[in-house]
Amino acid sequence: MTGSAQHDVIIAGAGIAGSTLALALAQAGLRPMLIDPVAFDDQIAPTFDGRASAIAYSAFRQWRALGLAEALEPHAQRIEQILVTDGRTPGASAGAPTPFFLRFDSAEIADRSEGEPLGYLLENRHIRAVLAGAVKRAGIEVMAPARVIRADVTAREATVTLQDGRVLTAPLVVGAEGRGSVIRSAAGIGAVGWDYPQTGVVATVRMERPHGGVAHEYFLPGGPFAILPLTDNRASLVWTESSARGEALKAARPEVFQAHLARRFGEFLGELTVEGPIFTYPLSLQLAERFVAPRVALLGDSAHGIHPIAGQGLNLGLKGAAALAEVLVDAIRLGEDIGSEVVLARYAAWRTFDTVTLAVGTDLFVRLFSNDNPLLRLVRGVGMAAVNRIAPARKFFMQEAGGAVGDLPRLLRGEAL
Repeated sequence: MTGSAQHDVIIAGAGIAGSTLALALAQAGLRPMLIDPVAFDDQIAPTFDGRASAIAYSAFRQWRALGLAEALEPHAQRIEQILVTDGRTPGASAGAPTPFFLRFDSAEIADRSEGEPLGYLLENRHIRAVLAGAVKRAGIEVMAPARVIRADVTAREATVTLQDGRVLTAPLVVGAEGRGSVIRSAAGIGAVGWDYPQTGVVATVRMERPHGGVAHEYFLPGGPFAILPLTDNRASLVWTESSARGEALKAARPEVFQAHLARRFGEFLGELTVEGPIFTYPLSLQLAERFVAPRVALLGDSAHGIHPIAGQGLNLGLKGAAALAEVLVDAIRLGEDIGSEVVLARYAAWRTFDTVTLAVGTDLFVRLFSNDNPLLRLVRGVGMAAVNRIAPARKFFMQEAGGAVGDLPRLLRGEAL
């Protein structure tokens, strides 16, 4: 411990990545504290976060290692297949569908993934509820609602100041409070990125026919349209449109929204019924210039925010939580100062290349697919057809999506710290 600090790590942001980090640290004997401007009860309300997340099977192993699987599994829909199609905007003049497609099947990598699916679909509100319950049971101190307005560091400790005037100290502070991170700004870490002229429209629908655990992604000129299977024969729709169209869809009368939805969805799963509110989210890319500074580490959207086209944003945050937890736990067992630059540099070295590579790849993917250029359409079609015919390539992409490629932290291998 340093000075008057009562905690080993102060985590600003009690979202999914921040809470997962806190649980991993607490399980290994450290004393984390969570601070969040939103009360836990509000974070699990159906109207707070309407998204569902595709969780890589390695990320789900982390939750299993933390003792959360039993509570999460009733809400987790296995993804057994992913079908990817390059399409055209529906309409009378659309022409015939293209012949190019990709099919990923969990059975192809069952020998490498120990029978895991390609991933799991979970509604964010259920994930948040399970994490909140586990945080309380673990006795982790939570200040919520409370807002960090300032962070300062000395050679020995980090100090955060809350909006109500309280001052807290610890050897390390983690910024996990999202793209507008106060901790990142206070540490003097810049961010690069840009907005996409797109909005993500998210809705939950119930289907007449069984979805069979199959996820569909259609690449349309306005952006991808994903049908992600949920439990109870429902699906989460992630419908990327131009910003103007996205706002118009959110404001549309139910029957108008339903008509637009039916045109894109098709009839292969029968009649659709929209359940719950429709949400819209602006889409952008943002990368922190560094992931660490003296006595500061960044996690989740504070470090990286990417387009949802590949469904990897939250998985990046969960990978980061596993890596940071392992670095800190190993350091404290060796008697090192967990806020020192030499310790934090291990976390940055572990996660920076993978994160930047995925962010750049995702951005290129968006630009390649979110258009109707005939030449680019031909290039991506040929590429999809080639990957679909080469089994080793398909298996690599499936393992990459499952988070099982590269130097994995112990938690992502299902091992406790």
